[in-house]
Amino acid sequence: MTSAQVMAVTFERHGQLHYLRAAPGERYRVGENVLYPTDAGPEVAQVVWAPEYVDLDSSGFPECAGHATAADLERDERNRRARAEAFTLARQLIHDHGLDMKVMAVDLLENIEDADRLVAIYYTAPERVDFRALVPELARGLKARIDLRQISARDGSTLVGGIGNCGRELCCSTFLKKVEPVAMRLTKLQNLPQNPLQISGACGKLMCCLKYEHPLYVDFAARAPDIGSEVQTSQGPARVLGHQMPADAVVVRQRDGQVRRCPLEEVCSSSKARKERSAVLTKREESQGRHPQADGR
Repeated sequence: MTSAQVMAVTFERHGQLHYLRAAPGERYRVGENVLYPTDAGPEVAQVVWAPEYVDLDSSGFPECAGHATAADLERDERNRRARAEAFTLARQLIHDHGLDMKVMAVDLLENIEDADRLVAIYYTAPERVDFRALVPELARGLKARIDLRQISARDGSTLVGGIGNCGRELCCSTFLKKVEPVAMRLTKLQNLPQNPLQISGACGKLMCCLKYEHPLYVDFAARAPDIGSEVQTSQGPARVLGHQMPADAVVVRQRDGQVRRCPLEEVCSSSKARKERSAVLTKREESQGRHPQADGR
């Protein structure tokens, strides 16, 4: 397997990352506009991660189509204006018709089949919507064929983006490639409140991080001593007061009353106890897998 230069680009500011192979001999810098190949033709994207050599197999990544020219940037700006106009018109007509649906994004597809322009409008709705009267008006107003596509609340957040409870950009709109169902049972091991309103994301569903961080909590629980147990630290015997999984540490109280945080590897625990605890957790996970709880999707 030969190494290749791979870079990351985005189509929107703070948008989801897409990866490209840099063409041999070409140089790209952060902030430059390049062309990303798509089925509908090359689209303008901005480099957010300069090309670097990677050892993994990069054959699955498309190859950058080169630097964006002035004509490419002008076309991209026209498309952005057209999408904004279509977005505004769609929202206005939906309001006029009194339909319970929310426009999340608009995409323009050109030069397909008989060269007629196709406008794809992505929307969310609590249930099926009768938009038979809406489509003809949209088609006349946009002078294009209309394709209304209903998406889930999670997919809507992926398209729009935003800031999560942690203060960072939404995981689904930045790096997550696949959005999976999230079960309420995952909150127990992570010591989170059982109230869905307190652990829901911008989409109103359970936060995606509960799912992809769960294996880290399982591993930590298998290695960490129980709260209240006696452990041996570098400063002598102590009692465990709490767990801090993100820091891979435990909070202990020494015999002299001092409370401090110490790394998990500093805490002495018998290998037998760890194996027994790991076996219990594994059995619990398998049992929960056979009897899945209702998920929050």
